[in-house]
Amino acid sequence: MKTIKFLFTSMLAATLLFNCGGDKKKEASEEKIKLGTKKEEKSVESNSNDVVITGNDAMQFNKKEIRVKADKTVKITLRHIGKMGKDVMGHNFVLLKNGVNLTAFGNKAANARDNGYIPESSTQDIIAHTKMLGGGETDVIEFDAPEPGTYEFLCSFSGHYALMKGKFIVE
Repeated sequence: MKTIKFLFTSMLAATLLFNCGGDKKKEASEEKIKLGTKKEEKSVESNSNDVVITGNDAMQFNKKEIRVKADKTVKITLRHIGKMGKDVMGHNFVLLKNGVNLTAFGNKAANARDNGYIPESSTQDIIAHTKMLGGGETDVIEFDAPEPGTYEFLCSFSGHYALMKGKFIVE
């Protein structure tokens, strides 16, 4: 019986000692990964006309304002960082031309499900748009910056424009 207690106690001590040492190594490697990720994000945003915007399952863009330089190409990367599918919580990025009423456009878009929530009759209202994305998907678009001014952007999925909208400022 004493032998079993001794073996059990020895195994428990060895397990605790081994696990404690292993966690420290994991923490150090996780820190390295986090530092590398932050550095990559900074390099992507170094060109002010290269914009990364995310949408989530809580119907939110991570940006309410985007500033770009005039007379240059704009690159928009939209990432849906949620988990829900595009039929339930789809997101896109739509940049409207000046003078287009965001609410009226959003209401028209709600009836355009078969066309990715982009009304077929509204090509004259849009500067650029991504495709509709589901959770985990990404789309990239490039277009020439419009004239200096303030434009509006939105997600045109049914009803999302109430929360998912912002200002696109060309300087």
